[in-house]
Amino acid sequence: MSQFAYPLMFALLLLPFIVRRLLPALKGLHGDALKIPFINDLEKISIKSGSLWNVSAESSGQYSRFFWLLYLVWFLLVAAAARPQWLGEPVRLDNESRDIMLVLDISTSMLGRDFAIGNQRIDRLTAVKKTASDFIKKRASDRIGLILFGTRAYLQAPLTYDKGAVEEILWSMQAGMAGDSTSIGDALGLALKNLNNDKDIKNKIIILLTDGENNDGSISLAQAVKLAADEGIKTYTIGVGSQSLFLNAMFGQAHGIDEQGLNAIAEATKGRYFRAGDTQALQQVYNIIDQLEAAPNQDRFVRETRELYYIPLLAAVLAGLALAFALRRAE
Repeated sequence: MSQFAYPLMFALLLLPFIVRRLLPALKGLHGDALKIPFINDLEKISIKSGSLWNVSAESSGQYSRFFWLLYLVWFLLVAAAARPQWLGEPVRLDNESRDIMLVLDISTSMLGRDFAIGNQRIDRLTAVKKTASDFIKKRASDRIGLILFGTRAYLQAPLTYDKGAVEEILWSMQAGMAGDSTSIGDALGLALKNLNNDKDIKNKIIILLTDGENNDGSISLAQAVKLAADEGIKTYTIGVGSQSLFLNAMFGQAHGIDEQGLNAIAEATKGRYFRAGDTQALQQVYNIIDQLEAAPNQDRFVRETRELYYIPLLAAVLAGLALAFALRRAE
């Protein structure tokens, strides 16, 4: 099934006809004050090509081929602006529905290789990708959002039922792409702001994961704790990495986990703090969170939505190039 998000945009299809209707009248009122771009060149082309491109302002009711080709481009641009969408089949949500915001630290310290899968040594970020991806797959009826933070915090995926899109972003994230330091306060503030956008959803959860301490950003950890407590959104905090400090080999910086601060955030929101020193422990943390008590809902249905605006937009570009090529050949 398909639909247009903004069907009223199609009213703009009348605009070229209105403009074409008014231009001769305006020209009569103001003489040559109103100029039509390229009109002289197009009239010359029309004469040379035996009136193939009839763009004379005195044409009586018969729209020129040039006008219709331009109108095709306009139609495709309007169709793209109307945002065509494909809708999947309705999916009934069960009683395990929540809004969950994953807030993940991607500072360069996450490159520490103190985790493993099987006998293979991996860095912390790879372990986070694997365990978080497994967790997302289990949350069939939840909306999942994703915030990545380092020096700055960025909303990478707003709350959505499209788990595939969130996983794609999750697997593409790289350590250091948000900066080298750690802004836990900013990340938590951004998560709270986005979760509060939908007042209808009551069961909201934040899962904040980091291997460092709050050492940057505009919101201090104390302010973050107060914000979290005021909003009352349950926050689960996870500290990843070995108990000892990790020395970043690339930048020569020592990184430790602020367990006291992460505990304070969890306690203020009636959540829980977890320490994950290896991949198995991290997986167990997500399994525990997966067993949280669910908030009931009443036969809600959702549809997967995919944007298709790029199809008419690409067609408009190709039609415009074809028109320009045809005009050049007619010169």
